[in-house]
Amino acid sequence: MADHGTVEYATASGNDYPAHEAMYETFLKITKWGVALVVIILILMAYFLV
Repeated sequence: MADHGTVEYATASGNDYPAHEAMYETFLKITKWGVALVVIILILMAYFLV
């Protein structure tokens, strides 16, 4: 077997919570508008294709 060295773990030098929270807010907005768009498309399909 190959001789493996010791495991090195990378550690963060700091926490960037404002950036994480901003990205999460953006994710929620995109998800909300994406779901709304799909619902609108389904309603229009039900109206025009029946």
